[in-house]
Amino acid sequence: MSSRIPRQSARESGRNHPGIEAGLSAELASVVSGARRRALRDGDRQIDTAHLLHSLLESDAEVRAVFDGGAQVARLLGYLVQRSIGYGLRWQSTVEDFGAGPVVVDAGWSPVAAGAMEEAYARAVLRGDERARGLDLLAALVADRRSRAAEVLGRAGVDLPPLLERIESGCEERVSRGEGGW
Repeated sequence: MSSRIPRQSARESGRNHPGIEAGLSAELASVVSGARRRALRDGDRQIDTAHLLHSLLESDAEVRAVFDGGAQVARLLGYLVQRSIGYGLRWQSTVEDFGAGPVVVDAGWSPVAAGAMEEAYARAVLRGDERARGLDLLAALVADRRSRAAEVLGRAGVDLPPLLERIESGCEERVSRGEGGW
């Protein structure tokens, strides 16, 4: 059975990166796979930033650790689960694009999610890594305040600038300990 949400490289969507999924760690590739399954199950035409955030929170302990405790993560997951069952935040069957230009139906990625994936890869390259990780993607999602992920974070009471600072300081600590970034 073929997926309604096909894999698409960034080049196919008009971007310059050789492929959205090419530079991912094994853990982040698993997150993307989970987001793809969630989008398909939810009946959405494209993977968006809320799908990515949901999958990150479910599967990446480093991502969960940068939040202010388990209650904040539980609230976030609550909003995201409500969305996936068609209650609460309603974006189903709409495209997350924010005027990004023409949207290709069934392209696999919303333009905003594709941009977040590219930003995650760029962050990895800047710290000298060939693979993007979960915190790279979370930082990209948090930095784009127009995304659905940022909207969910805000509704759950997450203050975005301090969250981005915690992500950044975690990276600096690991580099100073000789762990090569996140």
